[in-house]
Amino acid sequence: MPTMSSEYALLLENAEQAVLVCANGETFLTKESMQNLPVLEKVSVVVGKDGCIKAIGPRSAIQTQFSKSSFDRVIDCSGKCVLPGLVDAHTHPVWSGDRVHEFAMKLAGATYMDIHQAGGGIHFTVERTQNASEEELFSSFKHRLLRMLRAGTTLVECKSGYGLHLDTELKMLRVIERARREVDICVSSTYCGAHSVPKGKTAQEAADDIVTNHLPKLQHLMLSGELQVDNIDVFCEKGVFDLDSTRRILQAGKDAGLQINFHGDELNPVKAAELGAELGAQAVSHLEEISDEGIAAMAATGCSAVLLPTTAYILRLKQPRARDMLDAGIIVALGSDFNPNAYCYSMPMVMHLACVNMRMTMTEALAAATINAAYALGKSESQGSLEVGKQGNLTIINSSRWEHLIYQFGGHQELIEYVVVKGKIVYENKKVLPY
Repeated sequence: MPTMSSEYALLLENAEQAVLVCANGETFLTKESMQNLPVLEKVSVVVGKDGCIKAIGPRSAIQTQFSKSSFDRVIDCSGKCVLPGLVDAHTHPVWSGDRVHEFAMKLAGATYMDIHQAGGGIHFTVERTQNASEEELFSSFKHRLLRMLRAGTTLVECKSGYGLHLDTELKMLRVIERARREVDICVSSTYCGAHSVPKGKTAQEAADDIVTNHLPKLQHLMLSGELQVDNIDVFCEKGVFDLDSTRRILQAGKDAGLQINFHGDELNPVKAAELGAELGAQAVSHLEEISDEGIAAMAATGCSAVLLPTTAYILRLKQPRARDMLDAGIIVALGSDFNPNAYCYSMPMVMHLACVNMRMTMTEALAAATINAAYALGKSESQGSLEVGKQGNLTIINSSRWEHLIYQFGGHQELIEYVVVKGKIVYENKKVLPY
């Protein structure tokens, strides 16, 4: 006798708290709306076979509405909290070449540019990534993505940028595309061929190569369906790509159909924020050296700021002016900046650092790591909050208060009990200790 298939993918029953983040279809949050996130108590959640949330509400109401329904999986969430899956809005996770030795140099006082100019930093990783096979890169990349999943991340932005030459950049983008298709995590792909100026070229020559060769080839592969690339990134910085070269590359990328989402004002004030506003960028990252004019321009144009507290922490830079940006009404998002220079997989730790070092509140940090990070990637209409119709991307923690996800610094191996992507349980911690 054939087995009847279930009607729905997942039922989460009787969670102590569910943090919706948004309740009225907002695609981002700013100012006061980040202070009082909607939280339901004694709540259940239903996710359909299509991977989208079908219902969320009081346990009794859900129990009545779905009393005759069947589910692939039912999880008793008594004493637990349900939150949206976390969104990491800035990472560099495809590379070969460990740079643990540079950490000792930084601790001894070497700056980022000291190491970069001595042939370390990006160039060290570029050489090893160019020599790595596609299979080697995919293997290490997949391992990193799974570690991000276990820390609650369900959508991650992934950059190329350790190739610089066209063939290696495309190799990295193919690896990202393969992960999009094979790994149970949502991916936003970013072409970052202007991550550094290749050895033997000037910034002008590198920009010429990107505009004349890289982007037309990339556009061809996108139109043919071989690659899906979402964003274009440039490292706009003194000694790397200046404002004019950055403008030229970003505009060419925008003309090719890519969202502008780039590095700016990290080490020096170069007016990258103003450029992002001028070009209609979706996001600018870093912004440790943003100007008052840059803050005003980004706030006025809806250009989001992706802040990276791990970078300032590891490089001992001054912290991004998060409070000034929030008070001005900028759409503030968070990212881990995972890369060989800032080796952090954990968005809960990023949120903790944002609260302690950048003086964000816990609700601001959670909004910045969910709906606003999704907005920075152009995906907040489908991800970043717990609302009917959105993707069933969820993190379930073994605590009766959601704030423990930020309050605890580390130890997420015990705190995070389940991670769900599109209604599928992709991580189940069967060794959870009594909380």
